[in-house]
Amino acid sequence: MKNLGKSIVTFSLLLCICSTTNAQIRDMSNPFFSEYKTPFQVPPFNEIKLEHFKPAMEAGVVDQLAEIKTITDNKQAPNFENTILAFDNSGELLTKTRIFSNLNSANTNDQIQALAREITPMMSAHRDNIMLNMDLFKRVKAVYENRNSLNLNHDQLRLVEKVYKDFERNGANLPQEKQAELRKLNEQLSMLTLKFGENTLAETNKNFKMIVDNQADLKGLPEDVITAAAELAKKAGQEGKWVFTLQKPSMLPFLQYAENRSLREKLYKGYLNRGNYNNAFDNKQVIADIIKVRDQRAKLLGYPSFAAYVVDDNMAKTPENVNDFLMKLWVPALAISSSNRGTGGIMPKKFAKSNTILTGPN
Repeated sequence: MKNLGKSIVTFSLLLCICSTTNAQIRDMSNPFFSEYKTPFQVPPFNEIKLEHFKPAMEAGVVDQLAEIKTITDNKQAPNFENTILAFDNSGELLTKTRIFSNLNSANTNDQIQALAREITPMMSAHRDNIMLNMDLFKRVKAVYENRNSLNLNHDQLRLVEKVYKDFERNGANLPQEKQAELRKLNEQLSMLTLKFGENTLAETNKNFKMIVDNQADLKGLPEDVITAAAELAKKAGQEGKWVFTLQKPSMLPFLQYAENRSLREKLYKGYLNRGNYNNAFDNKQVIADIIKVRDQRAKLLGYPSFAAYVVDDNMAKTPENVNDFLMKLWVPALAISSSNRGTGGIMPKKFAKSNTILTGPN
């Protein structure tokens, strides 16, 4: 009895240790780990803090991989419910954390951007670990190949085809050595895309300011726009002047209302040239690298170009079809534009029916 009592105590202690460890891993004060009590289950933004995202994402990765393992370990023949639907329903916790990208896009700061650089390669690797899971893909492929004999309704059939296509377009049919190369390209592309966005944001928020010191140059602007520009100037240490930036609330009213054409041009060109000032935020090399990696990735997946890869999953199917659609719109659009603009038009009428214009250089 004494030994039994000791065993019970030991087992209870182990349970406490496990519970404590689990509580440390999943701190239930983290809003992502609880069911939302908000109307329509919208995220409780007032409760979510920056430090909540990474633990929730890490836990979400663990959860989804466990859900995928349940699918691949299933001894029953693959069907819509135990494979396609189960896969589509996986990753609920990760889905909740997707608001991080919205936060990074709409209300970012240095801390959020630092976390984005940490999270991005992790999520890229996780996506690859799922899309290149051969056991999972075998089951998806089996359902896809038998889809017409499974008595699926239209929505179910569409989901089967979409899931299979997603796997195929993300390298599931590639040999193993090519999949390793694809993983590297995916990580490079995810970081390059993040860098492009960071540079563009920095150019918008930090690098460009148009300072106006002559009140006559404000002619045409509404009073509230002038007041806002004066406040920006004061914050920038330019009291008594007016500052306009590339942020939309500052830029758009100036472009719309200001009568000073040269200043409108200056502000507009500042916006167009973001990432093109040969400074720390320059995007020219980043763009070149993105184009290179996109092209390598597309060709690795069996497409002649990135454009072909993108439109293959859309209505047009090929870049040639896209050009054909656009050229068919060109002449009627040109006619409407010419009638609206009088004799100016977009191009001389003698070229409007040119075969070169209609068919392109090929």
